[in-house]
Amino acid sequence: MRPLTIGYVLTRCVLLALLLFVVIVVALKLGAVPVSLYALARDLIRVALHQASELSSDYRLIIFDIRLPRILLGTFVGASLAVAGASFQALLRNPLADSYTLGVSNGAGVGAMAALLLEPHLPLTAGFAALFTPLGAFLGALATIAVVYFLGRRKGQIDSNTLLLGGVITVSFLSALQMFLFSTVSGRDLHGTAFWLMGDLSTAQQPIVSWVVRFGFFAAAAAIYTTAGDLNLMLSGEKEAMHLGVDVRRVSMVVYIAASLLTGLAVSVSGAVGYVGLLVPHAMRWLFGSDHRILIPTAAFGGAIAVVAADTIARTLVAPAELPIGAISTLVGAPFFIYLLRRRLA
Repeated sequence: MRPLTIGYVLTRCVLLALLLFVVIVVALKLGAVPVSLYALARDLIRVALHQASELSSDYRLIIFDIRLPRILLGTFVGASLAVAGASFQALLRNPLADSYTLGVSNGAGVGAMAALLLEPHLPLTAGFAALFTPLGAFLGALATIAVVYFLGRRKGQIDSNTLLLGGVITVSFLSALQMFLFSTVSGRDLHGTAFWLMGDLSTAQQPIVSWVVRFGFFAAAAAIYTTAGDLNLMLSGEKEAMHLGVDVRRVSMVVYIAASLLTGLAVSVSGAVGYVGLLVPHAMRWLFGSDHRILIPTAAFGGAIAVVAADTIARTLVAPAELPIGAISTLVGAPFFIYLLRRRLA
């Protein structure tokens, strides 16, 4: 494995950060109400100089109250899914593994739908009612994490093959439960629920939810990054890694819990955005290699770029209507996955 320097990693991350900045600027410009790049740059400078009072109320609402929070949320959702996908692929030593393989997204969907059905029957304040669906989705994801973990335990520790099989069984059960709950949703909420299940960033989130997602991403991603060197050794097998001094049980627990929390947080605010956690790590490996010391940070930037770009297409392709972001990510991701698969087998 080629040696890495801090300068090499930082250079690649800075380049991806610049690309992410360009994608964010384009996303701010595009929409049902178009904005010129000159006006956008001018007004961003005004905001940076604390001169936002000079902006019109309508313009401030569109750019800084609707588009920018949605874009920032998309960056953290994409980064979380990509880092979780790279982590699960290393933990399970399976290139087809990602957070959705283990049923975390299905669990979040069941939790969100249960919260949606319970909300009208509970005496909730307006503020807590807005948090109830994301909270239900996150609790559903946590419950799935716990179930899959206990199904995947073997002789007191995580077994990658058993964990993957437990995830497949859990996905099947939760998909059936999701369909059952879906049939009980009233017509008023049917479209919104279906749209959320296919991925949606259009729902305004409470500031506390956005801050929890951001803090959770940095905390969980940092925990995973501390195990990057150990994950490199574990790719050759758990027994070989143990002989090299890796505490396989500790690393597996840290990666599994942190990656699952990343997925739970992302899915609780965005629904199911497919293929990001599966394909972005593959693309980053192709560009920068399989060393997790560079794969994890570059996957975070790559996931953010992918989700912001997909969301921009979803809200502009048939404007003023919107498409589910999960539909766009799947339409783009499936052919790309076929290309990677054919290239791998060639």
